[in-house]
Amino acid sequence: MHGRSNPLGVRSAVNKVPFHYYYSVKDLYVYFVFMFMFMFVTLKYGYNLIDAENFIPANPLVTPTHIQPE
Repeated sequence: MHGRSNPLGVRSAVNKVPFHYYYSVKDLYVYFVFMFMFMFVTLKYGYNLIDAENFIPANPLVTPTHIQPE
């Protein structure tokens, strides 16, 4: 027998699982579920991940306290 070996020892092609259809569909399913969850979290709850100080309106007349002269 030449070429790749079969680690399970299955000789007939009926009992083998084709790589392309099974694993490609499975990987695409996981990819789309991940992208759906990612888009849902970022679009629906995106402001929960941002620092709260970003929502404080800036006052142009006052220098922020973290900026100090040398």
